[in-house]
Amino acid sequence: MANKRTFRKRKIGSIRWLDNNWSVVYGKLQQGPGSPPKTKPLFKCVGEKIPFGALREIEKKLQGEGDEVEGVYIAHDSMGTARYVGRGKIFNRLKQHINNYPNELVYFSFFVVKDKQHEREVETLLIRGAGPLLEFNEKKKGVGIYPGDVKDYEAGTDYFERQIKKGRKAS
Repeated sequence: MANKRTFRKRKIGSIRWLDNNWSVVYGKLQQGPGSPPKTKPLFKCVGEKIPFGALREIEKKLQGEGDEVEGVYIAHDSMGTARYVGRGKIFNRLKQHINNYPNELVYFSFFVVKDKQHEREVETLLIRGAGPLLEFNEKKKGVGIYPGDVKDYEAGTDYFERQIKKGRKAS
């Protein structure tokens, strides 16, 4: 097993949202003891499987700090299964999805990508991973065992691509 850097969670402020089952807190990951990090983080801010009831509080917190609220988001059902993946203005889009599917969607995840040019690649990766489970992503998902289009990634990316053999099939 490779050595994994240790991080410490530091809670900042009080509980941001609370209901009968869940609380949502805001914090920051800090480098643990040892050598300084060698890579820059990909994400500026993340939240995973947060109840939709906390959406407005989290939006207010991020807007109040002047943080960028664009990135990649996932809408989950009551079992935590991803049903929609998208990118753009996170909270506006999530509000649209909860209005369209109020009985189906319960949680959301979001990822504010530090370098905006990578948003599309992160979105593509999540869509490819969730595949047929994305009930509300009919235009974006690929059904079946066909690969996605490598042109969904950024120029300059090396790739391996599976292709269907053309011509007569061996019998």
